[in-house]
Amino acid sequence: MKALFYKIILLLLKNYNRFYFRRIRIYGQEHIPKEGGVIFSPNHQGAFLDPLLVGTSCGSKVTSLTRSDVFGGPFQWFLDALKMLPVYRIRDGYSSLRKNAAIFDRCHQILGKGDHMMMFSEGSHHNEYYLQRLSKGSSRLALEAQEKFPDSIIYIVPVGINYSHHQLPWQEVHLVYGSPILVGEFLEAYRENSSATINQLRETLEHAMKACLWLPENEEHYLKKKKYINLENLKLGFFRLREQLELDPEQLKISKKGGFLVRFWISLFSLPNLLPLIGIRRVVKLFPDIVFHNSIKYIVGLFMFAFWWKILIFSGTYIYGISTGIGLFIGSLFFLYLRQMLISKYNSN
Repeated sequence: MKALFYKIILLLLKNYNRFYFRRIRIYGQEHIPKEGGVIFSPNHQGAFLDPLLVGTSCGSKVTSLTRSDVFGGPFQWFLDALKMLPVYRIRDGYSSLRKNAAIFDRCHQILGKGDHMMMFSEGSHHNEYYLQRLSKGSSRLALEAQEKFPDSIIYIVPVGINYSHHQLPWQEVHLVYGSPILVGEFLEAYRENSSATINQLRETLEHAMKACLWLPENEEHYLKKKKYINLENLKLGFFRLREQLELDPEQLKISKKGGFLVRFWISLFSLPNLLPLIGIRRVVKLFPDIVFHNSIKYIVGLFMFAFWWKILIFSGTYIYGISTGIGLFIGSLFFLYLRQMLISKYNSN
């Protein structure tokens, strides 16, 4: 039952991604190993949008390590079905850290038998394009699994998730899979000096992940370069845009700011979907951490708009007939599209 649920959710989200995002461009899928255990190591700028994007694009079932405070309660069955495992942190209490031993042992088994998992090496999410200093967690986990299963092939695959905007829907995402790192090449050194080798693998992974990002460093000109990340410049593709940002960003275009007329049309196009838009905004306000906002819009929007469109179809059909119900649905969808097009065009980082 859980396996079937996983497949259904994966199919649903793959199709919903085409609706929520303007475009998802995927680079380097050929780098994903066909055999062996894999730890996907993405950057973490989009809360739970990040694992959804990797999980729906990597071509395999993925077990994800997730903060422990979301586990337990009525949703535990669904978390298990979605192949999620808890990770306990110091803030969860020192006694909880002991539970990690059993979790990590399961991870070793997963990698040892050639399955795939995902772990965010930055350790926490954030709202910027650059890569934060990596924790040792993914490197330590990979080396421990390789030592426990020395005959198994285990990789770490760096992943870069690049959003054209971190808070808005109907944006582009450039998802980059980097060259896999063969963990077995570090095994002998790990047996001699585990601490130094964990740091060495972390540095190797950090360098590989930075190659998958538009703006990998929080350097002197970062804020200036950030302004050039917009839908117009994304037409260049990931590698050309990354090169241009590094060499001569001033040759790129800056997004136009919308004036009163643009705001007027956005408000007008919002009217056919006013109730779900207000509902989503109110739910978003419940989350003070801005990094969660786009994820909340993604999840809540899926249910609110589906419910809203059912109301339009059934009420229109009941009062005037099936053609009116379908017409209300198509009109609502069309005006939502126009609204998001304007918002996306006139909002920049």
